[in-house]
Amino acid sequence: MDEKISKVDPKLLELLTCPLTNGTLTYDRERNELVSDRAKLAYPIRDGIPIMLVSEARKLDE
Repeated sequence: MDEKISKVDPKLLELLTCPLTNGTLTYDRERNELVSDRAKLAYPIRDGIPIMLVSEARKLDE
C-alpha cells in the first residue's frame, strides 16, 4: 500500500455525490477512490482531497 494515501473525513464522504449522476459514492479503500457505480467512474483522492472532476475520474471496466 502506498504510504502517501491519506484518510478522508468520513463526514465529508457522506456529503459527496457523483457530479455526473448526483448519485451515491462508495469509498474504495484499496485504490483510495470514490466510486460511482451508476456513472461507472472512480474519482481519485489525492492528499486526502477527493478530486470530483469527471475529467480526472477513471472509467471502471465492465
